[in-house]
Amino acid sequence: MIDWNSIEAADYAVPGDRPLNNLVDELSRALADPDPAIRDGAPYGVLATWIERGTIGPERRLELGDEMAARFADPRTEARTFAPLVLDMLVGAGDFKADWVDAFARWYPAEADLRGHDETLGWLHAVAHGADLLASFGLHPEVTPTRMLDLAAARLTAPTDHVYDQFEDDRLARAIGRVLTRADLSADDSTGWLDAIADRFGSDRVSTPVPAHISNCLRTLRQLYVLADRGVRATFDSPAVPLRHGAAVKAAVAVTLDRIVRR
Repeated sequence: MIDWNSIEAADYAVPGDRPLNNLVDELSRALADPDPAIRDGAPYGVLATWIERGTIGPERRLELGDEMAARFADPRTEARTFAPLVLDMLVGAGDFKADWVDAFARWYPAEADLRGHDETLGWLHAVAHGADLLASFGLHPEVTPTRMLDLAAARLTAPTDHVYDQFEDDRLARAIGRVLTRADLSADDSTGWLDAIADRFGSDRVSTPVPAHISNCLRTLRQLYVLADRGVRATFDSPAVPLRHGAAVKAAVAVTLDRIVRR
């Protein structure tokens, strides 16, 4: 059993008694472990640091990305929902494969287990973790930003009985806002993805109590309106960046909200 806490305490130095590839294999398995103390503990920090520092070579990082992309089809919720976190690390380090985008696009709007936290499994956070990766893909030059905006709309309109309860709406709104900072977006590109939401929710009379997926969508769009007005931060400490067409996004979000609420 590898003592990941001791590696963390040693400033993430690679132990000399085990091949690095074997250690990465163990880390990959740990990031899908049902025990939250393992999955979200020291192994997470070790893997993130080794990717950031380039300790893991480019070829093995690409293989790791392929493992995470395949994990989107894993029957275990905790395996699926931690895969985007690792892919986000890899994309942030400069690694990229179009196949990863395809796998993510198949999984994100289809994921049915949207619990933020479970007493036994710990943090799951499918919507929030997926949102972080959506932003990274949406800012990548090899990904068309409108594809990620449409994917966000698909996630927001997917039926669910779960009301976001762990800041998932804020995380998804921030991800959308970050994609909307892309300089190559036209005003129509920046607002067109909202049509699918208005068409899906803006035609029938609203029922009460309000369905969970409509509540989730409304709260996400309201937060996006604020970001369109004030700018979006990549991290809490970074400066706010204006959306490419912030005024147009604000206007389109306001119209969409009005259509949903008046339905």
